[in-house]
Amino acid sequence: MTDADLVFTGGPVFTANTVRSRASAVAVRGGRIVAVGSEHDVRDLVGASTEVVDLRGRLLVPGFQDAHVHPVWGGLDLMRCDLSELSTEGEYLDRIAAYAADHADDEWVLGGGWSMSAFPGGTPTAAALDRVVPDRPAFLPNRDGHGAWVNSAALRLAGIDRDTPDPADGRIERDADGTPTGTLHEGAMSLVNRLLPETSLETLTEALLLGQRYLHSFGVTGWQDAIVGSYGDAGDPGPAYVAAAASGRLTARVVGAIWWDRTRGLEQVPELFEKRERYRGGRFAATSIKIMQDGVAENFTASMLEPYCDGHGHFTDNSGISFVDPAVLNPAAAELDGLGFQLHFHAIGDRAVRECLDAVEHAIAVNGRNDHRHHIAHIQVVHPEDVPRFRELGVAANMQSLWAALEPQMVDLTLPFLGEPRSAWQYPFGDLLRAGAVLAAGSDWSVSTPDPLAAIHTAVNRTAAPAYAEGEYEAFLPEQAIDLATSLTAYTAGSAWVNHLDHVTGTIETGKFADLVVLDRDPFAGPADEIGETRVLQTFVEGERVHAASDA
Repeated sequence: MTDADLVFTGGPVFTANTVRSRASAVAVRGGRIVAVGSEHDVRDLVGASTEVVDLRGRLLVPGFQDAHVHPVWGGLDLMRCDLSELSTEGEYLDRIAAYAADHADDEWVLGGGWSMSAFPGGTPTAAALDRVVPDRPAFLPNRDGHGAWVNSAALRLAGIDRDTPDPADGRIERDADGTPTGTLHEGAMSLVNRLLPETSLETLTEALLLGQRYLHSFGVTGWQDAIVGSYGDAGDPGPAYVAAAASGRLTARVVGAIWWDRTRGLEQVPELFEKRERYRGGRFAATSIKIMQDGVAENFTASMLEPYCDGHGHFTDNSGISFVDPAVLNPAAAELDGLGFQLHFHAIGDRAVRECLDAVEHAIAVNGRNDHRHHIAHIQVVHPEDVPRFRELGVAANMQSLWAALEPQMVDLTLPFLGEPRSAWQYPFGDLLRAGAVLAAGSDWSVSTPDPLAAIHTAVNRTAAPAYAEGEYEAFLPEQAIDLATSLTAYTAGSAWVNHLDHVTGTIETGKFADLVVLDRDPFAGPADEIGETRVLQTFVEGERVHAASDA
């Protein structure tokens, strides 16, 4: 019998398989799992050259897979003026001032990651930014990527003034007389970001590798990049993936979701088909299409069935924006589905969710059922009548669980404007599970932390993980909580299923790739409110260690 290259023993193993069986030992040879069971089952596979990892009671899990993430943009944020770890306007301005001084030769000041809750109404001003960057344009998207903070130099360069109309898919924040104040929502960002200097392939590749290392440190071994195309303040990450995969530096397994240009129609389909053929190789394949159907609730661009409230319980005349008219969305979904593409929808509001489900239903009517595994990400507000449709249509619910908690942005910028009963329809993970939907999970990093354990903590407790809590809040809609095993499975086997990788990854079973993660404890053995304190000690891809904490 040939010796194993690597053996894990001495601790519980969460397999995430169909029956969620538990084991206590795993053996790996040639990058594949060759045995799962007890210490007795692997004893004869341990030889002189075998590396034995003593789990010492800590949990071994399949590698986490992030079903909706932006690693290249996250890497760029880390390389630029990163505001994501700060929380107040004063802290942001100090960081921006220091960054601008350290990068005095840069044509633009770029970065981002600010929180809407740090500013009245969620809208920072050019006047404040002018105090620290008066001499050149600055463009700083917020954490969710649906708005940007710009200074007066950027507004002047783009020719944005009180006479500039709002684009169809966005809004310029203005004062009482119509003068732009410095926040651009959704499609209005393109008025400025079209002027940004091009990001080189070398820089994008560096950002990808930086983002990959960061994700590996949280136990993430595979993901779906939710936008492969030109969007926001960076170029298309597709060529960076192709280059990294060709050179062997892409250690993660990645599916790319090619960007659907919402300003165009079906005439772009041949270009998407061509990109799919070109953007593949090694561990990367761009086989999905990303359709952003609406914006976000905090800036009133999420698409709602009923209008937003004014904060006092009265309806306004604004029900958000459906970025793709259903008259285009439905035939597009059918054509893309017919060409073998997976559809990856962004839908925050209940109207957007319904429009995406309707589009899949139309595709099924045209093409019949298939195994493309379409999925809807974010699913913040879901009308109860649409919950069972996820299972009926075979659409996976792609959860960003970290957001399902009370925090300042939810309390101040969302709940007052949704009103009842919509506020109680948010992040209905429990209802989706009970309805039989497939659950997958992701982070949307760099919108929020890529830490799967923090998101899993929130899914189980419906409160923020300790390191991410912004105040003392009660559980948010606790009836929508899901258990730890279900949440772990969503972040492993569920996301692997969405990525069509479930035959080789996502569970710990004989014959599958040894994409594995060692945690610093067994979260099943402790209180639920401590799940978020769990850390990743080691991460393996095909049995090769790609991350080790200093105390591993």
